Amino acid sequence: MKNILKILFVILPLLILTSCFDILDKVNVKADGSGEYMLILNASKSKTSLASISKMETINGKKVPKKAEIEAKISEAAKIFKATPGISNVKTSMDFDNYIIKLSCNFRKIENINSGLEQLKSKNIIGKMIPTQIYAQNLAKNVFIRNKVNTFKNDYAKMSKADREIFNDARYISILQFENTVKTQSNTAYSLSPNRKALKLEAPIIDLILQKKQLQNTILFQ
Repeated sequence: MKNILKILFVILPLLILTSCFDILDKVNVKADGSGEYMLILNASKSKTSLASISKMETINGKKVPKKAEIEAKISEAAKIFKATPGISNVKTSMDFDNYIIKLSCNFRKIENINSGLEQLKSKNIIGKMIPTQIYAQNLAKNVFIRNKVNTFKNDYAKMSKADREIFNDARYISILQFENTVKTQSNTAYSLSPNRKALKLEAPIIDLILQKKQLQNTILFQ
């Protein structure tokens, strides 16, 4: 679960500022295993309060990051991703009027995303205990896997009340799109599109932290 809370290296400084934000984690996979990865933080629902907070020096005992610091963090993450073998076409966008930040890239195989996250870990962009082996695919067996992630319950329990409140109204959306048709999946918390080529899971982040909902899924294609 730590990846949901901290793997969002490009927007981590903003998470201390508001509890009302959406995280969209989207993967689009072609039949040959290549595809596109996209990560979006949308805090537009809190843009009025964020605009006020951005003028402060600290909040809840934490330093409020300035625009230049956030831009530098995003640029560093993008540079590392660009240098990862198998990853290309890395793009970032930052809308500081509506507080929407995006990172996207293409991959030759889904495991390249794992490698990119490993590189971020090695450069101390994300913490050493954060899981990075999130995805796997076996083309020969027509299987795509979203791996199980360790629980974050104990870490959450150790947080201050103010820090825990960050996740009260936060939501996480996972979208998995495929060129191939889905035959079966192991986690029915994901809704399957009518054409059987996309899966979606949407949940409060607190439910994922407390393991009320699981992210892992094994998807078998026709």
